Amino acid sequence: MWNIPTKDRLNQIPKLYETEGVDLKDKLIHLHFFLGGSDWYAVEFDGQDNFWGFAILNGDLQNAEWGYFCLSELMEIRVRFMEIDCELERHWQIRPASQVDKICQAQGWRSMSSKCLASV
Repeated sequence: MWNIPTKDRLNQIPKLYETEGVDLKDKLIHLHFFLGGSDWYAVEFDGQDNFWGFAILNGDLQNAEWGYFCLSELMEIRVRFMEIDCELERHWQIRPASQVDKICQAQGWRSMSSKCLASV
């Protein structure tokens, strides 16, 4: 994996289930992992290996979903010479899911002025 998240970054992520009462649009996306057309967005972390967040695999927005994924499994993924990358802090600002265009598209939220609104 390129740019493995530091312990400090991982420690800033809420523990699993801590954001359970927060609306999906308002959940903060702390980390962004990516490889080709696949993206994993981390919202919660168990402090060991498991994240809860949003995943888009191979650009398939229709089947993208909220769920669990493991850091150890992400670290093992290789496609030829490419590995998963974790976007650096200077490039990824923690922000609500409603301000992540790909999540908005997958969820059917309209993007407007950097914020997503429920589709009408």
